[in-house]
Amino acid sequence: MNPAVHLDGITKRFPGVVANDDVDLTVERGSVHALLGENGAGKTTLMNVLYGLYEPTEGTVVLDGEPQSFDSPRDAIDAGVGMIHQHFMLVDPMTVWENVVLGNEPKAWGGLRVDKTAARDAVTELSERYGFDVDPDATIADISVGEQQRVEILKALYRGADVLIMDEPTAVLTPQEVEELYGVFEELTDQGKTIIFISHKLGEALSAADDITVLRDGLNVGTVSAADVTREDLAEMMVGREVLMEPAASPQPPGDSVLEVTGLCVDDDRGVEAVSDLSFELRAGEVLGVAGVDGNGQSQLVEAVTGLREAASGEIRYRGESILGTTRRERIDGGMAFVPEDRHERGLVMSYDLTENGILGSQHDPPFARGGRLDWRASRDHAESVIEQYDVRPPDAEATAESLSGGNQQKFIVGREFERDPDLVVAMHPTRGVDIGSTEFLHDRLLDLRAEGKAVLLVSSKLDEVQGLSDRLAVMHEGSFSGVVDPATVTEEEIGLLMAGEPLDDDSVERAAVHGDADPTDGGPDEDPMDGTAGEGVDA
Repeated sequence: MNPAVHLDGITKRFPGVVANDDVDLTVERGSVHALLGENGAGKTTLMNVLYGLYEPTEGTVVLDGEPQSFDSPRDAIDAGVGMIHQHFMLVDPMTVWENVVLGNEPKAWGGLRVDKTAARDAVTELSERYGFDVDPDATIADISVGEQQRVEILKALYRGADVLIMDEPTAVLTPQEVEELYGVFEELTDQGKTIIFISHKLGEALSAADDITVLRDGLNVGTVSAADVTREDLAEMMVGREVLMEPAASPQPPGDSVLEVTGLCVDDDRGVEAVSDLSFELRAGEVLGVAGVDGNGQSQLVEAVTGLREAASGEIRYRGESILGTTRRERIDGGMAFVPEDRHERGLVMSYDLTENGILGSQHDPPFARGGRLDWRASRDHAESVIEQYDVRPPDAEATAESLSGGNQQKFIVGREFERDPDLVVAMHPTRGVDIGSTEFLHDRLLDLRAEGKAVLLVSSKLDEVQGLSDRLAVMHEGSFSGVVDPATVTEEEIGLLMAGEPLDDDSVERAAVHGDADPTDGGPDEDPMDGTAGEGVDA
């Protein structure tokens, strides 16, 4: 039997860049195939060729043994290929069934109007056939991200897809939704569908795939069975060298206080209290990690500290001085660096090139400005230095931010902020969307900053990251710290309890008071509690 997909000698060149270099790829029918590689390795480009978004410079796409020539995604869809992008393409005010049939609506009255009953019935039948728990009448804006992803899959299936391409399918999902997605994969392949998913996450590939193909620098470096390899094997294939899988911070005594937060209360955009009477201290040469389920006040806490949101009450002191009422720009000038949660909205101006993005927040200061005029040579030299040190691809200071992959955008932002020579680094999800090799480098750079005496407030959804890098680990629940624990001794089960707002036993609380800090439950739930554009995010 012919494989579902065979890519034969695919080469794709862009001006100055060979994104895919003579790549062969074979995907068996009814299997889940992971396409793994670092940011910029050529994964998405290769799948864009399969989906008809790009025409290959050389090579042939073969489906079910038949060579294909696609002029557009419509040709690929007609041939049975569907693609679910990382950023969903749904119309929020419309219902599930309306989104699924949009552009391919069944007609009634001689084609004069949409047959709504037939459309809804078709979507309901499709959802039931594949075991999708999606209400066809629900509005997209009212359903979870995981449900929205299933709607995108239904769209592809409704159009007759036998091969489904998924780009970073777990990037926006909770751990529970990831497990549900794996169940969807199993249901689809049981019914003969073929899945190719793009990823840079080793655990994801090992858990969900039958076979794994690794790309590096546009080349296929090998296809392996997921049952026959380890995380370490895959990391070495991706990077070309042995990779340290877990970060590790060596003990060091903290220095003077850099950041003091006392009785802080912060409201969200609706005026609802998101941070409740929170107090903590962060010292020089120390990493305070903050873990928790997204939406428990982490964003509002960080925005208050960095000057993007006003505090409702409480105090924030930076190097002994109150910074309430100071602007984002003043905090940058005072030595505060910030890696934002949303790189598109608050980290970059997407239409600017990397030279321009590299000086955001510092465009009025030497060496980038002299006598009121920008020094473009110095600005370009700075951008090129960040690009080289942080392995941003393509290595082109004139490339626009929007032309880079998400992981390379993230590396550039982190590089720009880390190289400000800050006293305080506030980093939210600094390695989100970043491949294993670059993640290792960024972890090392964070630990270098700590060793240099910088204070780091690290917010991350990756437990291994905050446990490996932090001196103390605070767990946030409903706007407060439900506990501050020693990351070296706390268990995942204990962290899970704290995430749910459950107190730990006395022994765990004793282990929480690390470095002689105050009561580790300070600001916790048992106490009596009393947005911007990219330019705004980086320069007030």
